Amino acid sequence: MLLTVAIIGGPHGLKGEVRLDLRTDDPQRRLAEGSVLETEPADAGPLTVVRARRSAEATYVIFDEARDRTAAESLRGVRLVVESDEDEDDDDEGWYPHQLVGLRAVHVDGRELGTVADLEHLPAQDVLVITEPDGAEARVPFVAELVPAVDPDAGTVTLDPPRGLFAADPADDDESVADDAEDAGGRP
Repeated sequence: MLLTVAIIGGPHGLKGEVRLDLRTDDPQRRLAEGSVLETEPADAGPLTVVRARRSAEATYVIFDEARDRTAAESLRGVRLVVESDEDEDDDDEGWYPHQLVGLRAVHVDGRELGTVADLEHLPAQDVLVITEPDGAEARVPFVAELVPAVDPDAGTVTLDPPRGLFAADPADDDESVADDAEDAGGRP
């Protein structure tokens, strides 16, 4: 299984440096000087890291195979990929999309909510994309409070989402509004 280390962005300067959209939690190892990375599409690589640097806002790399701005521009959108290590699949510090896609999403009360379609890596946090049975998509922040359990062996992700996050569980359905009004001593 191939894992995406980064997606190459636009060139930075004139000497072939490119900005990376990182998808790895170990950039020092993956982008070490001399590292050779396969690419998707395959005909864009392999690429050899000459130098990598991190600034406050981004990670930049120069590849031996792209030493000028024109060559760097031709790499825009290329994915840097590596073969999955077996020990990475057992790492509890994070999840890769291939480990989660296809798992059944189950509510803590046992209801089926749908199927995991993707894991999006956003700047603030990762988000699970769940395809609901009716085809709608829900996005659930991948935090312990909302995703208390992930069990790949059982094929499930257990969720405790707030009402309204899923189309099948609206926040303001008529029944709950009527119940709330009656509980408060008012009329429905």
